[in-house]
Amino acid sequence: MSRLPFELSLALRYLRPKRTFVSVITLISIIGVMLGVAVLIIVIAVMSGFDREWRERILSFNAHLKIVKTESTMPNYALAMSLVATNQNVKGVAPYVLGQVLVKSQPASGDAMIRGPVLRGIDPRHESNVSVLPKSIAPDKGKFDLRGKGVVVGTEFARDMRLNVGDHLAVYSPRSLEKMEKARNRADAEAILPEDFEVRGIFDVGFNDFNFMMIVTSLENAQELYGLDNAVHGLYVMLHDPFKVNEVRDQLQRALGPDYHGLTWMEENSQIFGALATEKTMMYVILFIVMIVASFAIVNSEITFAVNKMKEIGLLKALGAYNRQVMVIFLSHSMGVGLLGVGLGLLVGRVALAYMNNLLNAIRSLAHIDLLPAGIYQIHELPYLLLPMDVAIICGGGFLICVLAGFLPAWQAARLAPVEALRNE
Repeated sequence: MSRLPFELSLALRYLRPKRTFVSVITLISIIGVMLGVAVLIIVIAVMSGFDREWRERILSFNAHLKIVKTESTMPNYALAMSLVATNQNVKGVAPYVLGQVLVKSQPASGDAMIRGPVLRGIDPRHESNVSVLPKSIAPDKGKFDLRGKGVVVGTEFARDMRLNVGDHLAVYSPRSLEKMEKARNRADAEAILPEDFEVRGIFDVGFNDFNFMMIVTSLENAQELYGLDNAVHGLYVMLHDPFKVNEVRDQLQRALGPDYHGLTWMEENSQIFGALATEKTMMYVILFIVMIVASFAIVNSEITFAVNKMKEIGLLKALGAYNRQVMVIFLSHSMGVGLLGVGLGLLVGRVALAYMNNLLNAIRSLAHIDLLPAGIYQIHELPYLLLPMDVAIICGGGFLICVLAGFLPAWQAARLAPVEALRNE
């Protein structure tokens, strides 16, 4: 004798696979929900993985917080660094000089090439506290050496300029270009020569935009190029927890005074992360619409179930079953479909994520088709991150859609009069 209420016992009984039309439609409904949940799990996990991958790559080269002095450079940066370092949330702090320059290659043969990269002046003693740059020199591509007139460049920049370790670059700063402009019409003007730098290393920070647009030299060289004397453009700050950046920025601005301003990594990269967040939201909407379409199979299943079991409904009502009890039978049936579909969808989604890169590698090896070109996506494997909140939203939303899909057929079946049900049979 089952200890379950008879409503649940009947619902579970009709969920058992039988060679009937109702069982086939129920199976199709379960498969539809399963596929909808599995696709949602896979797509959202991949988008969360891309978000994490881009965030880690950007933050590996750029600090969490940039401190600048409003409308001026920062001459007393050592004092500001000491104040910033006292904050318990701060992991590291380093000064920087940042600005665009004009560079010209000096090849032994062939034409020289001209580009306008961003030059970053750093203090090697502190830079390892705020970025991975000192440890990012590519294999067999020199070393991180900024002594004298040394410079390190990104892999993409070196490829574009056809540079190797030991080559020289002529660097024109905005200051030298301004002098050249002023002296252009003077008869006794002296020639303004560029600064000569030697390529000591070629770095790869895992982000092609940085590898292409950035060259790095010592803080002293950058100060000289920009005529800053002992001043810097600002401070890079690395935190223990990057998501506390707004709180730490407010704390540091109070400690440093109103002349200082903080710019967070979220603000600097708002377009990238905003686009990812928008795409993830739109994907949620689109795929939940697919789930709603799949729920029509549940509506069809419950309607067919009600029509097929009309005689049984009439007998239950004649024996004294309440409308509520009949409604619970049908709702329990749709809830069972939802639980099975959502559970199987979660299982299929997790298995697919676990073996997804193996499948991509097999396609790449057998069919010689690269579905994830590293030159475009800057990754070799598809990243994924299955967050508990995403799982809760997808599984909870899928189950709720299944229950709502079964509500109308259950309500119609509960309102059926016993005499009418038995007469129709």
